[in-house]
Amino acid sequence: LYLPRRYDDYTQLSPIAKLQPNAQVTVIGVVRHTEIRAGSGGRKDYTFVIDDGSALLSVMLFGQGQFYMQQRIRIGQQLVLRGITSIFRNRLQMTNPDWEELDADDLQLARIVPVYSLTEGLRPKTLRDAIRQALDYWAERIPDYIPEATLERTDLADLGWTLNNLHFPESWDHLSHAKRRYVFDELLLLQHAILSNRFAWQSTPADPLSMDNEALDATLQAIFPYTLTSAQRRAIEDIRGDIAKPIPMNRLLQGDVGSGKTAVAVTALAIAFSQGKQAALMAPTGILAEQHYRNVGAALAKMPGERKPVVALLTGSLTAAERDRVYAGLADGSINVVIGTHAIIQSGVEFADLGLIIIDEQHRFGVKQRARLKAKSQSPELLTMTATPIPRTLAMTMHGDLDVSEIDELPPGRKPIMTKLLRPGQRRELWDFVLKEVASERQVYVVFPLIEESESLSAKAATKEFEKLKNTYKNLRFGLMHGKLKPQEKDEVMDMFRDRQYDVLVSTTVIEVGVDVPNATTMIIENADRFGLAQLHQLRGRVGRGSDQSYCFLLTESKAQQTRERLEILTKTNDGFVVAEKDLEIRGPGEFLGYKQSGLPDLILADLVNDATILEDARNTAIAVIKTDPELETSPQLRELLDKRLRLAEAEIMRSG
Repeated sequence: LYLPRRYDDYTQLSPIAKLQPNAQVTVIGVVRHTEIRAGSGGRKDYTFVIDDGSALLSVMLFGQGQFYMQQRIRIGQQLVLRGITSIFRNRLQMTNPDWEELDADDLQLARIVPVYSLTEGLRPKTLRDAIRQALDYWAERIPDYIPEATLERTDLADLGWTLNNLHFPESWDHLSHAKRRYVFDELLLLQHAILSNRFAWQSTPADPLSMDNEALDATLQAIFPYTLTSAQRRAIEDIRGDIAKPIPMNRLLQGDVGSGKTAVAVTALAIAFSQGKQAALMAPTGILAEQHYRNVGAALAKMPGERKPVVALLTGSLTAAERDRVYAGLADGSINVVIGTHAIIQSGVEFADLGLIIIDEQHRFGVKQRARLKAKSQSPELLTMTATPIPRTLAMTMHGDLDVSEIDELPPGRKPIMTKLLRPGQRRELWDFVLKEVASERQVYVVFPLIEESESLSAKAATKEFEKLKNTYKNLRFGLMHGKLKPQEKDEVMDMFRDRQYDVLVSTTVIEVGVDVPNATTMIIENADRFGLAQLHQLRGRVGRGSDQSYCFLLTESKAQQTRERLEILTKTNDGFVVAEKDLEIRGPGEFLGYKQSGLPDLILADLVNDATILEDARNTAIAVIKTDPELETSPQLRELLDKRLRLAEAEIMRSG
């Protein structure tokens, strides 16, 4: 749907004689004088004067081409201008306003006039007339796909009225009502698609998995040398309740960095093993998969009883012979748990009886990748985990097809990370602090951002700084990690850092997810203004994983107040949910969610935060429709529209991978 980019209200025109400086105004006047002036740097500025009968107003168009403006703005033309007034040399003027030529019948066409984005050579009035003609014929002929009863219950306008008032509103109130109906439509289609997935998932039978309380307590006491938090126990009970049902689990485990999600995942793996089922844990990076393999494998080896799970690692760094052995073990059932990367979803991987799938950092995988893992079993129990909290305002949309468990407390003894925003001039003072931390046998991360989405450029930048730091601080042992290293090389670097053979690890963002080195207490993030808040919070979470006080230092060259205020948020809170809410406010839902990766469609008017009330109405309507008419037999127009949206979404997912 091609909608106006804004609306000009010709009922609220401002007489030039009554204009005040620094005001957003719309004025109409006749061009009385034009002039080309020499600007700085050889620039040609175009100025003209308009007259509305009450006074004159100067208009300045900086850097506009001389020939272009002479052809478009001529003495005697009537123009409508929209912009901000200012004072220059004691005279009122407008600088670079939006403007267009006004035809005599524009004022009679509508009191609120739509303004569209145009291609070169297309006049505004030509497009308006074409849209007006199309609406005159089609607006009342297009069947409304929302049942009349739903429109009455939600106080929504019908489709024909909505289309007319989206383009040619009779009043601002009418425009608001039309936008509300369009937003409802967008969110209804979105919620119907999400909830249809949920109902379809729940319609598939699954083998119930259970472990009684006595066996669970014995397992937890054997595996963990500490007491789980109450939030971890709640999450485990949620999972136990899900997998005991004859329908498959589809649950998201959401918790802040360091909250103990892995312990919950280990418990789920132990239950699956006790019931004779295989399990798979997929991580987004080889580093994290290796870490899970060590930690999860060690924990499962402590399970009570003589029979212990056989745990295997499957990543792209395995040799062909090693990979074939894992494939064979999964196929014949001799391997009980496999932990790996994307390698798990390769076509050659087959399971004897896959009962549980755990996807760690699920937002790092595309829709297609998650679907390929699900396809490895007819009806697997599915647990997805994330340390990137989704703001509660978005949970209904982002996770509408999932049940959600939240780990909202950290293990006892963890000290809050102290975060400071530093200026470049404080770098020497910072490295004096680093030297003291290293002297106390603690370790440090130094992270550089991705440069122009290029791993090669980022690797070069990190390598350059690595050499520079190594030459400056010759008594420190530096390691280097970046995305261009081979998987085996990354593993070697991380192992050496973990074994304290490096004091400082210089890295790109490859260490963002899940890396756990309790002895690392200091995180330095260079050019922090290039990161989103949520990503900075993830990087900060690489420290603070032991009992020592940890620190995060944010360095930025930017002097912009807005940038510094954004980064200051991290100095005031360690709560990932608060950080996520602020990140959402700043970036907006589209960029925050990453629609293509999440599988959600682009939204035109709907705002998942500000339209929360409409979203709830749309969700309730979608639930009612799915329950009473799952095949949409009574709403063929809605079914046709949903089918079309689904085909477009699937095509986009296939393109984006």
